[in-house]
Amino acid sequence: MSLTIISSVYEVCSDAAGIAGNIFAFGLFLSPIPTFRRIIRNGSTEQFSGMPYIYALLNCLICLWYGFPIISPGIILVATVNSIGAIFQLIYIIIFIAYATKPMKLKMLGFLVSVFAVFASIVFVSLQFLDSSSRQLFIGYLSVASLISMFASPLLIIAPNGIGTVLGTVQLALYAYFKRASQEELRHPLIVP
Repeated sequence: MSLTIISSVYEVCSDAAGIAGNIFAFGLFLSPIPTFRRIIRNGSTEQFSGMPYIYALLNCLICLWYGFPIISPGIILVATVNSIGAIFQLIYIIIFIAYATKPMKLKMLGFLVSVFAVFASIVFVSLQFLDSSSRQLFIGYLSVASLISMFASPLLIIAPNGIGTVLGTVQLALYAYFKRASQEELRHPLIVP
């Protein structure tokens, strides 16, 4: 096979994966609609949390920045899907704030301002202090960390318990080992005549 055929197949597969990813992401962005219909219908945010939408907005903004041509040329599909996602998340947050209690409105507005401040800081640092390749790496790692933490966050509730169990078991094993060793030392006199 010639390199042009391989290159063409790669481009087609890459574009197909990008389009499929955009379709799945768009479905993900639409998934909160039933929740917000309920919020609007009931005129209250009830016990719903606005934090997933705050975090999703930050995630979309970081991934949008990664997809910009000045950061990563050739992956405009990443920028387009995340710009749509950021718009959806912003709409969800606005609706949430509109129907939230006053203390929750203030809290959510504070988080929203924080998201834009964090994003502005990321843009500033990446443009002012990093060269092109370092910028792409920095924003790429931030994107990956943001995506992993967003989708793994429900697991973090379980993880500390699991880690605690493992560390507790290790601690008990060390205690048992050293207790036995110290008891053997007690059998011997401290001063040998």
